[in-house]
Amino acid sequence: MKKDIHPTYFPKAQVKCACGNTFTIGGTQEKIEVEICSACHPFYTGQEKIIDTAGRVEKFKTRRSKAQEGVRSKQQKKAAKAEQKKEAAALKNK
Repeated sequence: MKKDIHPTYFPKAQVKCACGNTFTIGGTQEKIEVEICSACHPFYTGQEKIIDTAGRVEKFKTRRSKAQEGVRSKQQKKAAKAEQKKEAAALKNK
């Protein structure tokens, strides 16, 4: 193995979460800042927590609601297509 290619290992690296929780782990960085940890992650807490800094969740919900409004059954699609064919035939006959 080559010498001096590995990063420095810190056995007592401090991890600080955005929620305020801090804990110690071993790592290659002395101080680590994270957004979510086991103390605030929804999987561990059982509570829904939405982290949205750019309005992405809101945009997704509006797109989804628009898509749900536009959902049609096969019969409705067939009826709409037949109506379009009738209108196109009526325009050709004029």
